[in-house]
Amino acid sequence: MPGETRKFDVIVLGAGAAGLMCAAVAGQRGRRVLLLEHNAQPGRKILISGGGRCNFTNIHCTPANFISDNPHFAKSALALYQPRHFLELVERYEIKWHKKTRGQLFCDYSARQIVDMLLAECERGKVEIRMNARGIAVEASSGEFRVACAVGDFTASALVVATGGLSIQKMGATGLAYDLARQFGLKVIQPRAALVPLLLSGAEGGWTGLTGVSADVTVQSARGPQFREKLLVTHRGLSGPAVLQASSYWRPGESVRVDFAPGINGQSKLLEPLLAQGARRDDAALRQALRAVLPQRLAWHLADVGTPTGWSNAALEAAEGRLRRWEFHPAGTEGFEKAEVTAGGVDTGGLNSKTMEARAVPGLFFIGEGVDVTGHLGGFNFQWAWASAVAAGKAV
Repeated sequence: MPGETRKFDVIVLGAGAAGLMCAAVAGQRGRRVLLLEHNAQPGRKILISGGGRCNFTNIHCTPANFISDNPHFAKSALALYQPRHFLELVERYEIKWHKKTRGQLFCDYSARQIVDMLLAECERGKVEIRMNARGIAVEASSGEFRVACAVGDFTASALVVATGGLSIQKMGATGLAYDLARQFGLKVIQPRAALVPLLLSGAEGGWTGLTGVSADVTVQSARGPQFREKLLVTHRGLSGPAVLQASSYWRPGESVRVDFAPGINGQSKLLEPLLAQGARRDDAALRQALRAVLPQRLAWHLADVGTPTGWSNAALEAAEGRLRRWEFHPAGTEGFEKAEVTAGGVDTGGLNSKTMEARAVPGLFFIGEGVDVTGHLGGFNFQWAWASAVAAGKAV
């Protein structure tokens, strides 16, 4: 009947990776579950992940692969549900997969297989899924949550917020998780774009003339670890896996340090050929030394912008140091439109690490990207989605 309020045991908001997983786990425990999604289809970000093949986890996953104001928060959920557990589910559905060198696991064929698997798991749990649930509003009273939206009015004693962060807004990302957290008195750590390209301007804008050039480097922001992977120069600045990793730690006003020759150990130097007795010391020799290690366009550019102040041993040593600790000063990031994930979010201090339930609001849970737990590049954010979802799904 029009206007009827339907009652469930659990309402899950958001049919992304975390929401689908949580709904399936709760449903298979015998809970009557409603899954609401404001988009027209479930799992949209899953479908575009990993170049369409979904980097669904990483076998090397540890709490050290995550960023949070509380670095210990993720430990419980990650221990409860590990990469091997999700892999067992993937293999149960006979989804073919492959491993890349850094432990990332991908589907051989299509990310659609992961979405279909999660939908099948929801069906096993008799989860009711409603799409196009726009205009979601939540109220709480007498131990129940009432959700009103475009597809109806619903109530439940447990509400799980799995609406994600602000990244990739063209896929329908919203700040609903943060709005609901604030509505119920939870603190929100300022969301910021993470795993995102960095912008260069001013004197460093000339680097964009190397658009398309990539090199194996190490990159480190002021407050993060070193990442040795590829750097890619773009028409707006810097990208590539190493830069994306460092971007999650970067803050405006800080520098980013690059070692252009990480494969050279302390006993052999990038400019070693110029330091040899009787060696030629001029611009041509500098270019030749750099070209032996770096792509030509990058070597030529570094020879121009990193020319030694002279050709003495001391000057060459100083130039070597600069090339091994080159500092960029990004003007910003490409923002949430290009960010793969959102850092910051619902403060973990207000959540139970074993269940993801709000300490001050019984029955209210936050999982996935909307929480202040952000993984490194390489399948770690999916593993957080699965782990936090299972923790909540077993608790609701």
